[in-house]
Amino acid sequence: MLLWLSVCSIALSAQTNISFRSKVTFPNQNLANLWGYVKDGREYALVGGQSGLNIVEVTNPDNPVQIVLIPGPPPPNTSWKEIKTYSHYAYVVSEAGFGVQIIDLNALPSTNLSDYTYSSYFGNGAIAGLLTRAHALHIDETKGYLYVFGSNLSNNSNGGKALWFNLNINPASPVYAGKLDSLGYVHDGYVDNDMLYSGHIYDGFFAVVNVANKSNPMVLGTQTTPNAFTHNTWLSGTTLFTTDETSNSFLAAYDVSSPTDITLLDKIQSNPGSNSIVHNTYALNDYAISSWYKDGITIVDAARPSNLVQVGEYDTYPGQGGSGYDGCWGVYPYLPSGNIIASNISAQGNEDGELFVLTPTYVRGCYLEGIVVDAVTHQPIVGANVRILSTTTSDNSVFGGTYKMGQLADGTFTVQAMKSGYNVYTSTVTLTNGVLTQLDIPLVPLFLPVELVRFDAKSAGRTALLSWQTAQENNNAGFQIQHSTNGLDWADAGFVAAKTAGAAGNTYDFNLRNLPSGTHFFRLQQLDIDGRNTLSDVRAIRIEGRALSATIQPTLTHTGTTLTCTTEHPTTLQITVTDETGRSTGRSWSLEVEDTTTLPISTDGLSPGVYFVRVTSSQI
Repeated sequence: MLLWLSVCSIALSAQTNISFRSKVTFPNQNLANLWGYVKDGREYALVGGQSGLNIVEVTNPDNPVQIVLIPGPPPPNTSWKEIKTYSHYAYVVSEAGFGVQIIDLNALPSTNLSDYTYSSYFGNGAIAGLLTRAHALHIDETKGYLYVFGSNLSNNSNGGKALWFNLNINPASPVYAGKLDSLGYVHDGYVDNDMLYSGHIYDGFFAVVNVANKSNPMVLGTQTTPNAFTHNTWLSGTTLFTTDETSNSFLAAYDVSSPTDITLLDKIQSNPGSNSIVHNTYALNDYAISSWYKDGITIVDAARPSNLVQVGEYDTYPGQGGSGYDGCWGVYPYLPSGNIIASNISAQGNEDGELFVLTPTYVRGCYLEGIVVDAVTHQPIVGANVRILSTTTSDNSVFGGTYKMGQLADGTFTVQAMKSGYNVYTSTVTLTNGVLTQLDIPLVPLFLPVELVRFDAKSAGRTALLSWQTAQENNNAGFQIQHSTNGLDWADAGFVAAKTAGAAGNTYDFNLRNLPSGTHFFRLQQLDIDGRNTLSDVRAIRIEGRALSATIQPTLTHTGTTLTCTTEHPTTLQITVTDETGRSTGRSWSLEVEDTTTLPISTDGLSPGVYFVRVTSSQI
């Protein structure tokens, strides 16, 4: 068989961290998906095409060589093909209908078709001879099972349900082992170690299924995807990536560590606003490598799967973005060389399929994450827009006030946060590739409810004179005056209603009369109209008695203080030092006083805290 193809070494596509190496054109042959294969250190692209399986050696990425074309089903042919490998076999399915084509690759690198063994498998056992066509397939390499999706049986009894086949006995002759009856049509899926992640495109969800018991699979959980048109799935650790094959679609990441409690971590678009369509995605070393039809290929950093960052792109179909099913069908990132191979359905303006050989540079994104809160109440804010100026990077704060975003470019940037009813916040951050930068954002309300700039307290005889001033007021109901004689137990002593609201603020005063001798503590409880409240700092005054007065200086000390007692008549004073709960510290004195007497009080052996000196006399 004579094959015609051309190799191109020039490309004009937009690219970031993906370098063009070469392109192979297949005249008058549309392409579908592709896979890779390695034998004796030589790398091959297995490319599904309208004429069959094209095998191209890509060991030298700058000079790919067409090896052989394994013919597909008889006319009418279709370019719709999916390929996977196991052992030294390639497995191919097609919508055209030839069961599963099994190709022995042991003859590579022979260019003679006659050296290759290939045949179609139509099932055995309960479906002997009935398997006609299928949409996709996957192989559980850990357990040695082939899974066929979107399959049709000639007796129309299957309806696209997932089928599985044992490859352990003889990979060239699979043995039918069961199917997933309960969930209907499966478009595509990923399987490893008896765990199936099935994509139900027309029902809009993926399912997590334990298929360890091949005759009785157990559905553990399901999850609707962002566009409810679930095409393919791929697992990386406990993160599952999905694609929705529809206009304006998303690559999404889910935590599937608990199949009964699946969590959407993040979702991303290759070109937001363009309506582009994602097709297939694969995971490698915490990167998701995806084909996006008219947008070509993207590399997404998924090291923080709740903060996906696009760090690479290559447009295989330049100048033709947006919705539509032209351009890049498939991508394969697993060659040992690290090179990527990708398939265009056809070139622009003709029916010539295209195979790209590309070299990626895997770079981590710069991550910016934090919490947005109200600067007054410290409560989280949902719906604040946080963005990096001079870039397109942005995110909206969600539950708990959290935001997460990232970008490829490092450096110093200005961050802006906005929310209706709040002043605009700006700050600068320095971002570094592969590093998480934490920036918590306090948003200041446009009008602070009350800004207290002064609160004073003094004594006049047995009266406490309180005064305070505000800088501005909004939403203010007034001030509750609270009084305490020990600094611990507080009681309401009066209320002063708010004056006129405004930016200029107001002054207030309040007098509390006939106070007993001793120390008195005061604070303000500012009340908002909406029920919130804020406490001021505490102020203290001393009301002197006529027969006995006592002062202590200093009140804040590390080493000791001095008690000064003054009486009008000779008396005996009982002096006790207590902690803030009223319990005695074991320090007490009985002191004879006439006129004025001082008593040094050492703090040695006392733990840091608040202490009170109680002075009493039964004679006064």
